[in-house]
Amino acid sequence: MGSNRRHALYGDPRAVVLAAMDECAAFGTVTARSQVIATPAMGAAQRRFANAALVLESELDPPALLAALKRTEREFGRRPGQRWGDRVLDGDIVLWSGGAWVSKTLAIPHPAFAQRRFVLDPACTIAPDWRTPPHGLTIAQHQARLTRPRPLPR
Repeated sequence: MGSNRRHALYGDPRAVVLAAMDECAAFGTVTARSQVIATPAMGAAQRRFANAALVLESELDPPALLAALKRTEREFGRRPGQRWGDRVLDGDIVLWSGGAWVSKTLAIPHPAFAQRRFVLDPACTIAPDWRTPPHGLTIAQHQARLTRPRPLPR
């Protein structure tokens, strides 16, 4: 979950993310939640983001869960707009216990999750040993690969 815009009812982006995580309980059982972290803006976005991760046990299949998340985004006031722009709420399905899922509207694992600290950092706090398809690396291993120091060019 992520936000970088205020909401008239919930307030700042951190509070928006917390409220959205509470709303996810309508789709199943939230078994773990990360803390909300502040992350730099990406792409066209102008403001810092508040991001968090959660583990949800749900009977919904991935397309139904995605539809529920998109409906929640709209209920929170998200409107279509610039790709990677500022938004009141963004919810994604990054991983799924069923492994990989590919359709015209959804790819699990999320294609770019392993290059995104704003995904890996909170996810690593709640599910570091979760193995990801297709190669079986854990979230902690993905995070280590992304954050390891690299030598300076000669």
